[in-house]
Amino acid sequence: MRFIAMNRAQRGKLALTAAALGLGLLTMTGCGYITPQQTTQQYSASDGIRADLGPLELRNMMIISAGEDKPGRLLGAVYNSSSKDVKLTVKGAEGSQTEVSVKANSHTLLNDSTDEAILSTSGGAPGSLVDVKVAEDGTNVDKTIKVPVLDATLKEYKEYLPESASPTGTPSSSTSSSAGGTASPTPSSSTAAAKH
Repeated sequence: MRFIAMNRAQRGKLALTAAALGLGLLTMTGCGYITPQQTTQQYSASDGIRADLGPLELRNMMIISAGEDKPGRLLGAVYNSSSKDVKLTVKGAEGSQTEVSVKANSHTLLNDSTDEAILSTSGGAPGSLVDVKVAEDGTNVDKTIKVPVLDATLKEYKEYLPESASPTGTPSSSTSSSAGGTASPTPSSSTAAAKH
């Protein structure tokens, strides 16, 4: 067996090389250890927000309105994972309120509903977040969430402006503008508001 003798300088260089290699590996692999993975973070992939309230899952919720003191239409999807029909009550600014009925183990798409969920006032200028209290009727479960207010700047929301807020003075495609509207599920082949 043959041994190669190392002098003190060679052993020092070898130790420094090993330390540098170890530090480099630690630096490259350590980032993944301390940085949270983006795929594990839940977020709203659209303009609206998401919230959970008991068996109800609110997805892509937003208010479409022409101004702070104008009526606002609630858009989004409400999923009911319980085995009974549920009614969601939404209370906005200045006592405005609307209700959304959701069948058991089903969902209601507010943008497809013919019975619109209208708040008598949006409570915030377009581009702002407003406090909205959501409650499940029949229980003491409620929560205050921040919902974005949007206007018809984006053309896909123009048809959802409440009738009295139509910018041209002509009625929009809405059929009801009552402040206590109840949105009920309607069959739809659309999958645009799929669960996120």
